[in-house]
Amino acid sequence: MLNIPTRKPLLPSAAVDLRPYEAFLIYEARLLDEGYFDDWLALFTPDARYWVPSEPNQPDPFETVSLMYDDRRLLETRVRRLSDPRIYSQEPRSRTSRTVVNLSLEPATGGPGVTVRSKFVLVEYRREEQRLFAGSYTHRLIGEGDAMRIAMKKVELVNCDAPLDGLVVPF
Repeated sequence: MLNIPTRKPLLPSAAVDLRPYEAFLIYEARLLDEGYFDDWLALFTPDARYWVPSEPNQPDPFETVSLMYDDRRLLETRVRRLSDPRIYSQEPRSRTSRTVVNLSLEPATGGPGVTVRSKFVLVEYRREEQRLFAGSYTHRLIGEGDAMRIAMKKVELVNCDAPLDGLVVPF
């Protein structure tokens, strides 16, 4: 039986100006690609969550182990490790390129703001080896003055249930 999601975009793309959300996601991708991890961390709210499920359609991070499930404190630890010049798992540093496309808006769930869904491709090159990751992002974004902040980021990898060697670079 085909599993078809029941979620629908909030509004057709023509009715909503997606450019501010697209610009924000492209900015986030650029910070990660260029290694500005402290600036990336600053995009998150103090109570933010960063989640990479280990199963397709995983309903929550509590019933099944996740590849990553970080609160703000764990995100800070992740960034501190990535910023350390002696991090063995990043010697030499990975070079990455991210593409973010196909944005749609949905009503926010689990709090205020707007939910932005998108597709991504991440290429990671390190030690003469190239890895390709693809999947869907779900960002819950909250406006703070003239800025947007990430209250929740969920990364659904297409191959989340496959063997994955050493996930160090954030998606």
